[in-house]
Amino acid sequence: MSGDLGPRVAISAAQKFTAIFADVDILLVGDQQQLLVLSSAKQLSNSRISLLNATDVITMDEAPLQALRHKKNSSMWVAIESVKNNLAEACVSAGNTGALLAIGKHLLKTFSGIERPAICKFMPVEQGQTYLLDLGANTNCSAEHLYQFARMGNVLASVSKSAPRIGLLNIGTELTKGTEPIRDAQDLISSDSRLNYCGFVEANKIFSGDMDVIVCDGFHGNIALKTMEGTARFIAKKIQRIFKRNWLTRLAGFIIWPLLKHLRTELDPSMYNGASFLGLQKVLVKSHGNANTKAFMQALIVAREQVIQNIPARIQQELSNQSLSSQQ
Repeated sequence: MSGDLGPRVAISAAQKFTAIFADVDILLVGDQQQLLVLSSAKQLSNSRISLLNATDVITMDEAPLQALRHKKNSSMWVAIESVKNNLAEACVSAGNTGALLAIGKHLLKTFSGIERPAICKFMPVEQGQTYLLDLGANTNCSAEHLYQFARMGNVLASVSKSAPRIGLLNIGTELTKGTEPIRDAQDLISSDSRLNYCGFVEANKIFSGDMDVIVCDGFHGNIALKTMEGTARFIAKKIQRIFKRNWLTRLAGFIIWPLLKHLRTELDPSMYNGASFLGLQKVLVKSHGNANTKAFMQALIVAREQVIQNIPARIQQELSNQSLSSQQ
């Protein structure tokens, strides 16, 4: 029900998503009357899409503590609770990030050994893919928190690559650079023989593909993410303006249009929508607040993949293995 564009985006995405993936059912949570009207307008008649009524909505500017205390009838609370009660295997929301984190942590709980969930998503890079975390859940992080993020990111990246390369986002690559928590985190990560730690990473190397996991606190991670999204849109607009200047540039644009279309697809932020809260005991995915149908579908794809890959159980297993190792 929330997000910048409201429930119509979720409904449209659900319709297209179930048409592509036959192994998924969708539970739309929100004001049933509004959902029925919008569903009828979109001629939605899919037996694999059902509605779950929730009478309240958490607004985008609502304080997380306020939502946690007083919005138990909200669509966000009911949706996450459905995952807790095994009515669903994952929750996807484009709503208030702070409220999503607070309610998710309250209802779904973190694993023992994980103090804070971290928002994580994969980024487009020169080769392969790079996971970046945390992207905004934790603005202030200790060295221990960053170490925990590295361990969770390692589990996620290990699904597709053995011994994923892990780096710490910093203002330089020298060992003396960065804040005390970052330098201390490097000591913790590098001393764990199960992690393939490869050193500090500067922001201009995020897209190089040199690292499979890049760890940072949520303040700098969110700034990096928003800068990337803004830069991609800036480049796209610049290219459009260049090829509209005169008939000659229009002709040139027409000739190379297939290449430009491919580039636009690769740099489109909506193709990388969907960030997961790693560390929670169930799958919870945050969609961008202004996501359109294509972007919301991508967030659904992320949720489906994490359920299939059983990421929470993998993280729990990794933590259990470490606990056993420390006792021996």
